[in-house]
Amino acid sequence: MAVMIASDLAKDMSGTPLLRGVSFKLERKDRLTIAGRNGAGKTTLLRMLAGDTSIDGGELVLEKNCKVVLHDQRPPRDQDVTLRDYVLSACTEPLELEAELAALEARMGEGDESVFSRYADAQARFEAAGGYGWRDATNGVIHGLGFVEDDLDRPLHTFSGGQITRASLARALAASPDLLLLDEPTNHLDIESLEWLEQKLVALDAAVIMVAHDRWFLEAVGTCVLEVEAGRTRFFKGTWHQWRKEQAARELALGRAIAKQQKEIARMEAFVERFRAKATKAKQAQSRVKALDKIEKIERDPRDTREMGFQFKKAERTGRVIFELDGAHLEVGEPPKVLLHDAELWLERGEHVSLVGSNGTGKSTLVSALTGQRVFDAGKLRTGHNVKVGYLSQHGDELEKDGARTVAEAAVKRTGLSPNEARSLLGKFLFSGEEQEKPLDGLSGGERQRLSLAILVASGANVLILDEPTNHLDIESREALEDALTAFDGALILVSHDRALLEAVGTRTIAVERYGLRSYVGGWQEYFTERQARLAAGIDDGDLPRPPAMGRASARFAADERRPDGMAARRSDDAPTSAAAPRGAGGAPAAARATAGAPTGSSNGSDGAAATKKAPSKNRLRMQQKLERAIEDAEAALVSTEEELAAPEAWATPYESAKSTAKHTAAKRAVEAAYAALEEFEAQATA
Repeated sequence: MAVMIASDLAKDMSGTPLLRGVSFKLERKDRLTIAGRNGAGKTTLLRMLAGDTSIDGGELVLEKNCKVVLHDQRPPRDQDVTLRDYVLSACTEPLELEAELAALEARMGEGDESVFSRYADAQARFEAAGGYGWRDATNGVIHGLGFVEDDLDRPLHTFSGGQITRASLARALAASPDLLLLDEPTNHLDIESLEWLEQKLVALDAAVIMVAHDRWFLEAVGTCVLEVEAGRTRFFKGTWHQWRKEQAARELALGRAIAKQQKEIARMEAFVERFRAKATKAKQAQSRVKALDKIEKIERDPRDTREMGFQFKKAERTGRVIFELDGAHLEVGEPPKVLLHDAELWLERGEHVSLVGSNGTGKSTLVSALTGQRVFDAGKLRTGHNVKVGYLSQHGDELEKDGARTVAEAAVKRTGLSPNEARSLLGKFLFSGEEQEKPLDGLSGGERQRLSLAILVASGANVLILDEPTNHLDIESREALEDALTAFDGALILVSHDRALLEAVGTRTIAVERYGLRSYVGGWQEYFTERQARLAAGIDDGDLPRPPAMGRASARFAADERRPDGMAARRSDDAPTSAAAPRGAGGAPAAARATAGAPTGSSNGSDGAAATKKAPSKNRLRMQQKLERAIEDAEAALVSTEEELAAPEAWATPYESAKSTAKHTAAKRAVEAAYAALEEFEAQATA
């Protein structure tokens, strides 16, 4: 039976038709994407289906006892409750059954045998609702969306707006709905959480309807599309990519049909105009006039066809090397929290680099330091010849600088263009007429982002550093940005959670791992494949102890301590007083090698304690062998790297030396990670 059947739904807003003829049917495991431009009514439709907004026409039928849950961008009213209590409050069925079972157990304890059958029935329903593991499952949802154990007992008002939105999503998923409605579920999620959410939704035994702008997410999750355009809808059975192909073909066919009809109309009108006054042709001309009146003209749907279209200026030539960063150390907060330690990074002319990592690992702090917005706590940054950096921050806080109050004022003051030139520029970013006089403090997130992009394009920068440039942009605007960045011939560092953008634009990927920067050749897909292979080999980059803080904040850098490029100069006394010595190819502790070489259950008969040890399980031996193979592979890779770097050309220039050093460091860290994984496994086994 279908979970939901919508038949000819209609909605008016202030007496004006917003939606008409909305019809579709969903079964369990169907995951519907609502596609349409901003303002088309997507969020309103979700709220209609959830019962939060009235339906002005048509019929909506749900299966019996259907549980409908909506996640949208509205914050919860009560923010004094803890994160744990807020999420658990959606799990009404297991909470009620727990209370019922407790009451029945009390009566049975008093000798009331009449409740045995009721208890058995409640127990069966409780097991169906998740049983005694339902709280653990709920905690798994919370952790999957990026929260840690210490967050569970914090009141909601102590979290940021983005974190509260994630908490709302966790609550919706924990509710075990039959119909799950999601409005922008990918907002404020890092890539790891996005991947977890994709897997969760694909496995969910429910019907899902979602509105999102993340194309990778839509392709991975969606099974059908509801297209909303000019108040009408069209249902398509298939993935997001298949729908886009069908839509493009439909637009092409429509354009050809319109062109053909317009050509025929023009021919008939020309005939009428030419022969109207001639007596011998007047009758034919009159018949053509009647035929023209009867033609039903083919027209496109009345809609907002404006699209953001722009390109960056041709980049001025720079030196071959844009940035060389060595020994970088970054820390934030008080007490200091280390983000990067002894990190290395390089960027060449024309390279498009994607910077990835989980939320909180320091990506935004790093790009802020690269642009001079803050200083490195230690390390050297060398900047190449004729480098002109254009920076797009995550929140667009720089728009109000120089006293700008409106969109037009910000464009003039931040670009140096004349008012007419600024207005022409703004038109390419969908600001026209009165929209150019909007006050900055009244702009939506998407409008602020478009304005920031307009200013960046006018800057003429030959090196772009972009921090989450797709925030608040709809799909059409994301695709316009993707086209512009792909065509940009300067260097680029891109921080984004939009994997489709990373895959399309990036030529190399730098990941924030183990408080350092690890370089991967290729775009997002190549990085993802290698990361999965490392995880399969038991190499986990997430559990390294945090390096020691430098013991001083970046604010303590005096003016004379900066390099000519404005960055902090690394001095000999900047180094941490204690650090773990790097481990070579054969530098494993003797205990680790001894443990890896002999099963713990062996005995020669002379040691009574050893004879009583339990033999290891087959699973444990298999895992141990897997970790040992990972060590062997990492050591072999290190040897291969060292042989490669033995060539003189690997150290011929300072740049090649920096690159070779980074390569060797990465290989050594892989060996360290493999040994750390084995040591952790052995420690758990003996605990």
